[in-house]
Amino acid sequence: MNDDEATLVRAGERPILRFRRHLRQPVEAVWRAVTDPVEMRSWFPTRIEIDEWKVGATMTHHFDGHDIDPLPGVVVEWDPPHRVRFTWGDDTIGFDLTASPDGGTVFVLTEELRADHVARNAAGWEACLNHLEQRSEDQGWQERFEHYVAIFEPVLGHQEGQPAGHGRDMTD
Repeated sequence: MNDDEATLVRAGERPILRFRRHLRQPVEAVWRAVTDPVEMRSWFPTRIEIDEWKVGATMTHHFDGHDIDPLPGVVVEWDPPHRVRFTWGDDTIGFDLTASPDGGTVFVLTEELRADHVARNAAGWEACLNHLEQRSEDQGWQERFEHYVAIFEPVLGHQEGQPAGHGRDMTD
């Protein structure tokens, strides 16, 4: 497994999926990209509606263009410009940013989620992070999903595919 791929931090009832990426941009620029709702539209899978980022703030995740109901969220940790954690329905997503010696940023995304959603979310996050890095796609969602099913199904059991109402590739 290479550094761009998802790893499993914990495999229990609520596994934690983790991605680690080295980004060329400095921490401040990456922080804006991962917390400014307008900038997030270029890479994050939902449109986020939030009045102000702070612990306890409520947010809504809108799946524009898909027949999926919005998900509620709450900011559970806020430490700019290094850490933010928030809920996405029943899941918890975290972004951790650390300056790297070359002036870039080490970006770690974690998601605590249902065990049967790990492969599908890993495939989706990989595509999202490729967009964040402005990387060209080398494979589609289905190929990434099958790759992660092969890795995670033996550890976590059956993996569900795309959510009902999605109707198209998660990266479209």
